[in-house]
Amino acid sequence: MPSRADYFDALFEGGDDPWGFKTRWYEQRKRALTLAALTRPRYASAYEPGCANGELSAALADRCDQLLVSDGNTRALALARVRLAALPHVHVLQAWLPDEWPPGRFDLVVISEVGYYLDATALLNLVDRARQSLDEHGTVLACHWKAPIDGCSLTGSQVHEQLGQQLDLPHLLRVNDADFLLDVWCGDATSTAQAEGLR
Repeated sequence: MPSRADYFDALFEGGDDPWGFKTRWYEQRKRALTLAALTRPRYASAYEPGCANGELSAALADRCDQLLVSDGNTRALALARVRLAALPHVHVLQAWLPDEWPPGRFDLVVISEVGYYLDATALLNLVDRARQSLDEHGTVLACHWKAPIDGCSLTGSQVHEQLGQQLDLPHLLRVNDADFLLDVWCGDATSTAQAEGLR
């Protein structure tokens, strides 16, 4: 694979929505499942690294008091800023991961379709930074395409295996779709029903 910067520059030169986030039912369905997998109705402070053009970010914004999103690619950031401009509680940051992980504490970190673009060492670093930035009862949601990607040394399944081992948090949910994995880990293992006094 070329450098990450060159790789994503080439993708966005081909169009503003290289993965079809706005147009594909696959992406719309996955986004809906991502939101449904979150065990709390609302989060105080969330972070989504690798936000691309901001489609998932816009959906997450409805569930967050404050949302920080980032991407390393200049074109992606410009698109995300336009998409999220009407949402003053959403902040957009240019950052390459894992080295430029932002300061702060979060009660939700969403790692969606970014882990396999890293090598094994960078993934270890990213998971460590996510864990260190997480509040005591915080949540990590991860979602990744399962099929191998040309030029990527890791698969989505390997990314999720590493997350599960390294986060060392209770595992609350897995969606093992034919095409993607979606997992949720949380420092608070209270179920949604328990939180509402139903059991």
